[in-house]
Amino acid sequence: MKQLKLLLLASAVMLLASPVNALLLQPQTINVNGNYYKVNVPQGYILEVLTTDVDRPRMLTFHPDGSLFAGSRSGNVYQLTQPYGTVETLKSRFRYPHSVAFRGEQIYIASEEGLYQGRYTSADYLRIHGLQKVMELPVGGHSSRTVKIGPDQRIYMSLGISGNCSNEYLGPGYSMQNKRGGVVVLNESGIPMWETYSSGLRNPVGFDWSPYDRELYASNNGPDHWGFEQPPEQFVHLTKGSFHGMPWYQYDGDQIKRDNCISRTPPRALNEVKIPVAMFPARNAPMAVAFVPMSDGVSELQNEFSGNALVALHGSWATQYAGDKASRRPPKLVMVRFNKGKPSGVEDVLTGFQLSDGSRWARPAGVAAGPDGAIYMSSDGVPSAIFRLRRM
Repeated sequence: MKQLKLLLLASAVMLLASPVNALLLQPQTINVNGNYYKVNVPQGYILEVLTTDVDRPRMLTFHPDGSLFAGSRSGNVYQLTQPYGTVETLKSRFRYPHSVAFRGEQIYIASEEGLYQGRYTSADYLRIHGLQKVMELPVGGHSSRTVKIGPDQRIYMSLGISGNCSNEYLGPGYSMQNKRGGVVVLNESGIPMWETYSSGLRNPVGFDWSPYDRELYASNNGPDHWGFEQPPEQFVHLTKGSFHGMPWYQYDGDQIKRDNCISRTPPRALNEVKIPVAMFPARNAPMAVAFVPMSDGVSELQNEFSGNALVALHGSWATQYAGDKASRRPPKLVMVRFNKGKPSGVEDVLTGFQLSDGSRWARPAGVAAGPDGAIYMSSDGVPSAIFRLRRM
C-alpha cells in the first residue's frame, strides 16, 4: 500500500496539471561513435550528435556572436563555432570550470575554487586576456559552480552544501568555507563581495530567469538519506531573501518536515520555508535550467518550447535494489511548462538514455536554447558529447 501511494505521488508530481498540448514523443535511432541507440524525441524533431571531442562537458552558454561555450569536469573550457562541429579547447589552471558567462567584453568562468574574469571578444577567438581569479569560493563536496548574468546585469552564482546534512548556510555566523547552499549575487559597488540572494538550497546546479516576467527559477537536488523515493527533487521559484529549508527541512510533496539528520538549530523557522513550484521524482539529480526565449510575450522561436523551462535530469547514481543498475532513475531532458508565466506541468522532452540493463549512453548535464531555434544539450557520461535537438 505504501509503495502504491509513493508511485501515485510520483505520477502526480511529474504531471502536476497535465497540459492539453503535451509533447508527443516518437522513437529515433541515433549513431554515437558507431553505436546505435534508440531515443525518444518530440514529433517533428531530430536529435543529432554535434561532437564527442569533449571531455565531461557541463553547463552550456552562447556568446552573443553565436559561439557555444561549455564548461567541463575535465578542467577545460570548450568553444564550438557555427555550425558547431569543430571544438577548440582552452586549457588553463582551473580545478573544475563548470560554467561560463559573458558581460560585454568580459568572460567569467566559475570553477570550484573561484570565479575568474578576463577579456574576450569574437575577434580574439579563444584568446582570453588578463584572466585572473577575482573571487574565492569554498571547495569540496558539491563542487559545481554555475555563474550567470542576470537581467539586471549583475553576476549570480549557485553553490551547494557539501553533503546531505552539512551545517552550512548563506547567513551570519558561518565562515567563508561554510557559507554555501543557495544563490549569491556579487556586490561590485566597492570591494567585491558575495551577497545572499536565496538560501536553504542543497544543490541548486541550474537556474535561469523566466522570459515572461524575469523571475528567477532553479533546480534543487534533494538528499540521499531518505531513500530512493523521498524527498522529491525540486524546481523552485527564487526571490530575494527566500529560504528553501535544506538541510534542516524537507518537503515530501505534501508537507514540510524537520530533518533530524542535523541537530543544529535551524537559522529560520519552518513557516518561512518556500515550497517548490514543481517537482521531479527523487534521485533524478536535476542539473541545468534554461528558459526558451520569448519577446514581449510572443515567441521568437515559434516552437513548442517557447517560454518554458528545460531541465536536464542527470539520473541517479544509486540503485533502489542493491546491485541492480536497472533500478536507477533514468537520465532525461524534461520541460516545465509555463502558463501565463506560472508553472503548470512537467513533460518529457528526450528519453531513452538508459538501457534495460541500467547502462547509460548519455547523461544530460547542460542545456541551452540556441540562436538558431535549436536546443543544445551536453552529456558528461561515457562517451561525452554535445547534442542538438532541431526541427526536421
